[in-house]
Amino acid sequence: MFFSMTGNQYLEMYQRSIDDPAGFWSEIAETFYWKQKWSPEEVCTENLDVTKGPIKIEWFKGGKTNICHNAVDRYVEAGDGAKIAMYWEGNEPDQDGKLTYSELLDKVCQLANYLKSVGVEKGDAVVIYLPMLMELPIAMLACARIGAVHSVVFAGFSADAIAQRITDCKPKVVITCNAVKRGQKLIPLKDIVDASLVESAKNGVTVGICLTYENQLAMKKEDTQWIAGRDVWWQDVVPNFPTRCDVEWVDAEDPLFLLYTSGSTGKPKGVLHTTGGYMVYAATTFKHAFDYKPTDIYWCTADCGWITGHSYVTYGPLLNGATVLVYEGAPNYPDPGRCWDIVDKYGVTIFYTAPTLIRSLMRDGSVYVDRYSRKSLRVLGSVGEPINPTAWRWFYNVVGDSRCPISDTWWQTETGGFMITPLPGAWPQKPGSATFPFFGVQPVIVDEKGREMTGECSGYLCIKKSWPGAFRTLYGDKDRYETTYFKPFSGYYFSGDGCRRDKDGYHWLTGRVDDVINASGHRIGTAEVESALVSHPKCAEAAVVGIDHEVKGQGIYAFVTLVDGVPYSDDLRKSLIMAVRSQIGAFAAPDKIHWAPGLPKTRSGKIMRRILRKIASRQLDELGDTSTLADPGVVDQLISLSDS
Repeated sequence: MFFSMTGNQYLEMYQRSIDDPAGFWSEIAETFYWKQKWSPEEVCTENLDVTKGPIKIEWFKGGKTNICHNAVDRYVEAGDGAKIAMYWEGNEPDQDGKLTYSELLDKVCQLANYLKSVGVEKGDAVVIYLPMLMELPIAMLACARIGAVHSVVFAGFSADAIAQRITDCKPKVVITCNAVKRGQKLIPLKDIVDASLVESAKNGVTVGICLTYENQLAMKKEDTQWIAGRDVWWQDVVPNFPTRCDVEWVDAEDPLFLLYTSGSTGKPKGVLHTTGGYMVYAATTFKHAFDYKPTDIYWCTADCGWITGHSYVTYGPLLNGATVLVYEGAPNYPDPGRCWDIVDKYGVTIFYTAPTLIRSLMRDGSVYVDRYSRKSLRVLGSVGEPINPTAWRWFYNVVGDSRCPISDTWWQTETGGFMITPLPGAWPQKPGSATFPFFGVQPVIVDEKGREMTGECSGYLCIKKSWPGAFRTLYGDKDRYETTYFKPFSGYYFSGDGCRRDKDGYHWLTGRVDDVINASGHRIGTAEVESALVSHPKCAEAAVVGIDHEVKGQGIYAFVTLVDGVPYSDDLRKSLIMAVRSQIGAFAAPDKIHWAPGLPKTRSGKIMRRILRKIASRQLDELGDTSTLADPGVVDQLISLSDS
């Protein structure tokens, strides 16, 4: 199979991107439309060292552009308006749709004009809580078109979680739909939003408009709860607006979107990405990591509520003029062959998904894969967590018929785009390794004292020097931004991940080194789950750790201490799990509740999570020294209750 880049070409381009980042990225940036060019002296301004002043990252500052124009208008103006921009596949196999680039532009402009008509201006926030309908990327692009800052909330979060985000960013409008069906399950999204708006109003933030799309395949208008004066049906107003809307030209460093991600403390972090650098980086990483060609049909199974859906469902592909598939339903509905049915139906050539889904489908057996041709597939991709070698081989041998390279990508919400990833055909792959860095990325592995290690080693993964897609701050919390990412190792961006580099220079991600669990690719802060558990009136204390999980990668294991006198019961176990589901979302529900009369603590009161992880993983011969605990007997109690 022919691929665009050889190993030697990569090495040449990579070396230039390190030696002359300003020249390298300027040449790429100039392939996009800029209303005004940046100053050649200000391609990049950076300080990643907290000991030398405030952290600062700026790319192409002074340049004026618009990401929506570059993703949609540019292709219509070039005569490609008739090309399919998006295919949509609904929950049921007979539900589908499509939009050309011209039709997409019309719909984006109509929504943008509506948002302007209700007072949304440059810099205003808009919260989007939608399932994977085409209206979700349309809403993102409409916000970007007028310079508004979108904050997409995954349509699996609870009302409390949405309210937290609304309270933080104070949007002028919330966009949702009345309901969605995933498999046979009906999820009443608007009811969840209604509850979140009541909660945020208690916190002093009132949203004037809830624009609601009628998803007729899930729920009818007449069955939808409604508040006159605040709630507006999308279909009643948006189609009445003109299909032309002037673009708001913004500075490269103006905010593009906010995306909240879990941290090691209870409050989610509002990761802020700006426009110019993110645009250039998302487009370039998509193009090279998937060896994109204009004839490709591209499908990323991620939801736009996560960074993958931002960079590699919406912006990255459309900035390359690609045809994107948007899938609303569950990947195993009506049976585990649904993904391959969709691949054959649309002739998908690039398929990008998460190890969780791969492991789940692997467990169902290859019989569901073998029913379908999959001959169109050319490149496979993996995202969200390190993929274990067994799942990698199944993906490669069974799904890809041993002929499709796998782009096993490592990156984060904070990085905006791929950081370490194979480039198809450029070098041999090793199952489970993210391989080598993308252009402009300088990964280093440091020891506990922040010293760079060379050659074969294991340690903390950091990045030295900035890259265009880097996030610029945490919204409203610059101190936390610097403390979390730049203070641990002065002069570096600290990823929070462990990494091993082998003798050939390949990178192997070993997982989080902080208190964040990566379950099914969702980053879940242990403190968030603990906070939700302790909010239960019968829970006195909780400690949460991650454990290996056959399908999810990591599972959530919760040690729970009850209020004195409250007995253990299955009903209480279920009630505690529901507390987490209602406050965060179903994806954060603990896989195991372990009753704990007490928790292992030092004399200063610190919970020894190292010991809890060993108990949860049944590594009882590796508990280590427990003599420093205030009450060593707690450990034996916990072990005795392991199976209760």
